[in-house]
Amino acid sequence: LPMCLFCKIASKEIPAKLLFETEDVVAFHDINPQAPIHVLVIPRKHLVSVGTATAGDEALLGKVLLGAQRVAEELGIVDGFRVVANTGATAGQSVFHLHVHVLGGRPLGWPPG
Repeated sequence: LPMCLFCKIASKEIPAKLLFETEDVVAFHDINPQAPIHVLVIPRKHLVSVGTATAGDEALLGKVLLGAQRVAEELGIVDGFRVVANTGATAGQSVFHLHVHVLGGRPLGWPPG
């Protein structure tokens, strides 16, 4: 099976502007930023979305969120940032590999979208 875009980024088959990587997650700058800071955090393991995660993915999901926290710490936005996980096409998911967007560096309005 061909690997998805984010699997290829995680395996370094496709270059990305990496912020950091661990054994389990990869964080990289979004190519179409929606805020001054816009980083994606993905698990190396291919999961389609939050909606398809199982109890066996519990620790990995925690590592993704702790990765979002690390993004905020490394980029100096711990005082205010948003973590978004779009799930399904109608919610705006366009790459079907679980990822969270870490957004910050400007005031973020509510409701989003």
